[in-house]
Amino acid sequence: MPDQGRNALVWLWLSALVLVLDQITKLAVIERMTAYVDVIVITGFFNLVHVHNTGAAFSLFADQPGWQRGFFVGVAAIASVVILYLLRKTQGRRLFSIALALILGGAIGNVIDRILYGHVIDFLDLHAGGWHWPAFNVADSAITVGAAMLIWDGMRSPKIDETA
Repeated sequence: MPDQGRNALVWLWLSALVLVLDQITKLAVIERMTAYVDVIVITGFFNLVHVHNTGAAFSLFADQPGWQRGFFVGVAAIASVVILYLLRKTQGRRLFSIALALILGGAIGNVIDRILYGHVIDFLDLHAGGWHWPAFNVADSAITVGAAMLIWDGMRSPKIDETA
């Protein structure tokens, strides 16, 4: 159907919005904060920091010798192509499409960091009782919300009867 490509484009504005917000916030952190030194206390449970993450989510593989940069760029590139394909092929599943668009924008935002800097800029620091959640960013937030929405969509979607 010729309409499928155009309908996929409707959701790309959300990916672009996530990407722009992610990059603007990261540039602000780079310009205003020294990495691993500055901490701006916002509340008793939330700080702004400037952290470089060479690993994946929650700094997984950050201690590796460097192979992860190319690997994560490649994984994100493949995931982006798959997401674009799914957006193009999926019609009428609003929640599913929003989730994919959020994940796409976040993935591209973090890939840009890996290509430009060799690491991802993280700056949101949640903490309680001396315990800190790994620092994260707007892209990570979009990916997490998108993944939760995919799970929710999968749980609420009607199941196909395989016995029929």
